[in-house]
Amino acid sequence: MYELKAEGAFEAAHQITGYPGKCARLHGHNWVVEATVRGTQLDDLGMLIDFKDVKKGLAVVLDRFDHRFLNELEPFASGVNPTAENLARIIYNEFKVSPIFVRDAHLAAIRVWETPKSSVMYTED
Repeated sequence: MYELKAEGAFEAAHQITGYPGKCARLHGHNWVVEATVRGTQLDDLGMLIDFKDVKKGLAVVLDRFDHRFLNELEPFASGVNPTAENLARIIYNEFKVSPIFVRDAHLAAIRVWETPKSSVMYTED
């Protein structure tokens, strides 16, 4: 089994509705998103998947969040709190259907870093 990781990033603001502290107020983050791809079959070049393709595919998903107020975007606008946990799940579900995944290469996890010392990982397991 091969596992590769590639990162993307975006900047966005949010506020956590009902949170009993500072995070209930409007604030922003420089979000870093790490995609983990797994698989067993390499192509003729000896690659599971090109890092460049993973980064480009991830960037397509992250673009809708960049320089936005997350609370105004779906599904957050419909009452889902824009926590790092929910954001990781949403990014995972949007990215896993990307056409970049070929052979048996598949998205295994998304890790969202809210700060350099705080992150959450989402998998379907």
